[in-house]
Amino acid sequence: MDMHRSQNPGGARPPDRERPCTGANLLRRTSDRIESWVSAVLLLVLVVGLPVASLSAGWAMYSSQMRIVHAQSAQRHQVTASLTKDASGGMRAARADDRHRAQVRWTEKDGTQRTGTALVAPGTDAGDSVHVWVDRHGAVTGAPMPPQSAVAVGWLTGGATAVGVATLAFAAKGGLHLFLDRRRYAQWDAEWGLVEPLWSARFRE
Repeated sequence: MDMHRSQNPGGARPPDRERPCTGANLLRRTSDRIESWVSAVLLLVLVVGLPVASLSAGWAMYSSQMRIVHAQSAQRHQVTASLTKDASGGMRAARADDRHRAQVRWTEKDGTQRTGTALVAPGTDAGDSVHVWVDRHGAVTGAPMPPQSAVAVGWLTGGATAVGVATLAFAAKGGLHLFLDRRRYAQWDAEWGLVEPLWSARFRE
């Protein structure tokens, strides 16, 4: 007890030695820290930014397509028309899914007689009834876009956005790794150029 007091008068505790932080790597270079931080940021982008970007892009495209669906549904209507002449397939044998242009005639709700050219199945005879879509001006047009198409385009856009964001993130990580590796190799070459003569001199002695 007396010996301890003589070596440490006053009972004061010796100062703690400075120790490196737990988990600190003294061999870690600045480039390693940069790559680690950038990798963490890119991971955050993939986890948070990718879903947000894909959902936002998909919803925006879906909303845009649905506006087209509503506009076309309001501007187009279907009428029952009759062919003015036969719609034959010509000399060649027509497939079941082939369609040919033929002149049709129909009557609007106000009694106006209109004619136009529509795609009909081959072999349809003159006088047969067909259903055609016309716009507000009475011109033959295509069927309005169905809502299912808007949903499909929205999902496709969201998926493409997700793939694009992921591709950019991985490309950025790979490009940064390649750039930092080149700098590391250049630093190693420079340091070896300084150390190698000293080592060579030791072996020549």
